Amino acid sequence: MFEQPIPTLRRDGDTLVILDQTALPFRTETISLRSLNDAAHAIRSMQVRGAPLIGATAAHGVALALVQDGAGDQSLRHALQVLGATRPTAVNLHWALARMARVLHPLTPAARVHAAWAEAEAIRADDAASCDAIGRHGLALIAAIAARRPGPVRVMTHCNAGWLATCGAGTALAPIYAAQAAGIEVEVFVSETRPRNQGLLSAWELRAAGVAHTLIADNAAGLLLMRAEVDLVITGADRVAANGDTANKVGTYLKALAARAAELPFYIAAPHSTLEFSCANGASIPIENRDAEEVRLIRGMNADGGDGDLRLVPTETQVLNPAFDITPANLITGIITERGTAPAAGLAGLYPEAV
Repeated sequence: MFEQPIPTLRRDGDTLVILDQTALPFRTETISLRSLNDAAHAIRSMQVRGAPLIGATAAHGVALALVQDGAGDQSLRHALQVLGATRPTAVNLHWALARMARVLHPLTPAARVHAAWAEAEAIRADDAASCDAIGRHGLALIAAIAARRPGPVRVMTHCNAGWLATCGAGTALAPIYAAQAAGIEVEVFVSETRPRNQGLLSAWELRAAGVAHTLIADNAAGLLLMRAEVDLVITGADRVAANGDTANKVGTYLKALAARAAELPFYIAAPHSTLEFSCANGASIPIENRDAEEVRLIRGMNADGGDGDLRLVPTETQVLNPAFDITPANLITGIITERGTAPAAGLAGLYPEAV
């Protein structure tokens, strides 16, 4: 079982302690969440990032709400509504809240607080186990490439889908950590992932783990794929529709197109909580549009070692900031889940009970 170097979230009595990802990669800080509003703000402001971690945080947020506001029906409904409205695209959020609702609604208010903490912790543990299994199944893909030729297996990824985005080893980065543990040499190309620069978090993770990696500008990815300087692409996902269409951080679709043109494999790594068989296809997935200031500003560190925002364009510059895009199933070589790897359109074979 992979152990996170720093827990992304942990319970401390009636408080939830999270790693503040808006401070990374410049500072490592934790924040204590004590209320429903604290949890909702952490999700909305991206103090927690990554679909699986968002879902686990929301589950714990329900427990915080019942402690703070009472465990009656109105309090429970309010908590589910507030948390459900924080991020529209990542389905793990809604999956976790639905799971909490199924457990808590039939109980008396007196029994709900204990049950809420227990179920939230079960969701955290479930995600950690899923990450480990995804790592094992993804390792087989990396090992097969390593067996065919000498030198490191070159993996390209996008956004952050490592341990920072989950309660375990991660999704897209879990096979890389598994390969490292198996003694397979791996080199990772990490795209910066503007405008929130989640790729910098992947670089931070990989550096700490001693995994060889190279940070690239988002627009450099196509050239590396065209030159076959990459062996495979693995990204995470925020929602996978029944037909295999996948929502992930904006820019993923462009990598999938470039990988197809270069005849290179493109994989998605996602746990069961990211799969939504009730969603027919990518056209049905809502795409979150975020604050224009995320594009107008860029965060960095100055010469004195302090971090802050730098304005790139005037405030009146019109901006469109979609946080996600859709990669069609026909561009995806396979989806790596905790139950194995399947063609994008063949996930029902791994999860027949969900169809």
